[in-house]
Amino acid sequence: MDTLTSSQNPFVKYMAKLKNRRFREREGKFLIEGARFVEEALKSEWPVEILVYSGDFPESGRWSGIADAARRLSIRIMAVTGKVMKELASTETPQGVMALCSMKGRRVEDILAGPPGRGEGKQTLLVVADGVSDPGNLGTIIRSADAFGADGAILTRGTVDPYNSKVLRSTMGSIFHVPVAGGADPADLYRRLTDIGVGLLVAVPEGGAPVSRLDLCAPLALVVGSEAQGPSRELLSLPHKKATIPMSGGAESLNAAVAASIMLYEAARQRGNK
Repeated sequence: MDTLTSSQNPFVKYMAKLKNRRFREREGKFLIEGARFVEEALKSEWPVEILVYSGDFPESGRWSGIADAARRLSIRIMAVTGKVMKELASTETPQGVMALCSMKGRRVEDILAGPPGRGEGKQTLLVVADGVSDPGNLGTIIRSADAFGADGAILTRGTVDPYNSKVLRSTMGSIFHVPVAGGADPADLYRRLTDIGVGLLVAVPEGGAPVSRLDLCAPLALVVGSEAQGPSRELLSLPHKKATIPMSGGAESLNAAVAASIMLYEAARQRGNK
């Protein structure tokens, strides 16, 4: 197998451009890095187009399983030098393996339709990130949505790109399990939710009902706003209920990811108990 050695190679230049959001969205492609992340993509049978490795990674104990899974799925395998890998990677010390993946192009209406295998009687549970700008927060929200059984994550306009490399790393592979749709207009989203009987529950620092006292077993979209300003005025102008997470310590507020995680946990706890 030939090894790509130059950053001027057309394929290498193409992958490097995927660090740009507009280029990613236009091409419908994104890169993932690291053995665990690549393993999760292959295990989930996400549309992986090319597996890329460098240096002595094939000598690691994880290469055999990764390579076998890629061959079984008829995924092209390509070698690059360590220098090229470092130019392509978004991490300081790349592990020596990455993959070129296709986006699934999910839409808000696809998520609202629900998963094909949803059990009878299971009520909708969604998380809405409204203007969340921190990649680590959004990634953690998606990871918590996966952990607590949410049906999907919907991102309003102005929210960070879910295929940003830092968001992807923060999801720890949950991006492959939870449907995510971006670019939602709050008013349009509200109309769509209302049509299927799903209510809005908005997390606010104070003034809402304690989240543990609310009935979270009904069909719900749990909304978490931006780190700096909270939910947008546009969203708050729509009919909704407010929830507050009681705090007995000295902190004034929780960040978006922690708030979303607590609310999702409480929803899962109530639904599991019933």
